[in-house]
Amino acid sequence: MPESGRVLALDVGSKRIGVAVTDPLGITAQGLETIQRQNKRKDLETLGRLLKDYEVREIVVGLPLRLSGAEGTQSEKMRRFARDLESHFGLTVHLWDERWTSTEANRLLRETELSIEKRGRAVDRMAAILILQSWMEAHPR
Repeated sequence: MPESGRVLALDVGSKRIGVAVTDPLGITAQGLETIQRQNKRKDLETLGRLLKDYEVREIVVGLPLRLSGAEGTQSEKMRRFARDLESHFGLTVHLWDERWTSTEANRLLRETELSIEKRGRAVDRMAAILILQSWMEAHPR
């Protein structure tokens, strides 16, 4: 696995994709602008620009599991999405358990002074940051 380049994390929903990326040294995770989903082609174009702009070497996609840890229909959708990313961009794509990220993101954002509307937009980004931080802790460089 090449040591240069960043890792990009995605919290993929039906309407939006939360995005986070590591710093160049792979130490911290920062949120990027949330992507409003349009269609597969446009979503891949937008992701392609981010991958190029941030010199991404790997992608982490949040895998929604049931509380029991079992997979459901959403998990299968993410597996397909990850395969599409891998074949389209030729990068390694990791699936990462995201069971608690949205809950934790909501909890963290409730503690801020953001309005409910702004908090809603920030949840996807925060969930992507939490997915990336969790993945980074499990895969130290």
